[in-house]
Formats: sequence, C-alpha cells, structure tokens
Amino acid sequence: MRKAAIYYKDVLAGILTETDDGEYTYVYDAVYIENYPRQFITFTMPVTSKKYVELRLFAFFEGLIPEGWLLDIASKNWKINPNDRMGLLLACCQNCIGAVSVQPIQEDNA
Repeated sequence: MRKAAIYYKDVLAGILTETDDGEYTYVYDAVYIENYPRQFITFTMPVTSKKYVELRLFAFFEGLIPEGWLLDIASKNWKINPNDRMGLLLACCQNCIGAVSVQPIQEDNA
C-alpha cells in the first residue's frame, strides 16, 4: 500500500491511497473539511467526508504527472516504470506548479 498527503496551499487537504488490490482512494482531512468546506482540490472531487474510490488513479492526479520528454527523464532517472502512475506521482509531484502538492507517506513495516 502506498499513501500520499495531498496539500492545497501548504494545508493538508487529504490522503490519497493506492491499496494492495490496485484500488485508489482519496479522503479529505477532517480539519480541512471543517475549515475549508468550499475549497475543493478539483471540481470532480468536492469537499466531503465521503471516501472517493476509483480503480484507476483519479484523473486530477494523473494530470499532475509529467508527460512526453519530461516523463521519459523522470522515469529513467528514478527508474520508475511509466505505467507506475502512483510511483511517478510520488516521485515527481512534491513541488508542482500550482496550489496542490503531493508528499509521500512512509509506512511503518514494524
């Protein structure tokens, strides 16, 4: 399982998870919901306490991943398969242009 903290303007907005079954979930942070109920990260995912679930990486997060020659450079330098969309998101999108950033969450295996 891989997880990422999603920040909107340096404020934790929610958690994106890729499960071991290949499913993707996004949940807005409770504090974010309370303080920023109208500040969604994308029109397709309004602020709510419900969990968003998809079988593929959400289109909004796909859009953050580099394309073309920049994708080639990123996948070669970090040795990430171009089809590993979550891996690319975690590696390439920590300092995106715009208001949203993606910070990997390290899982404790203890």
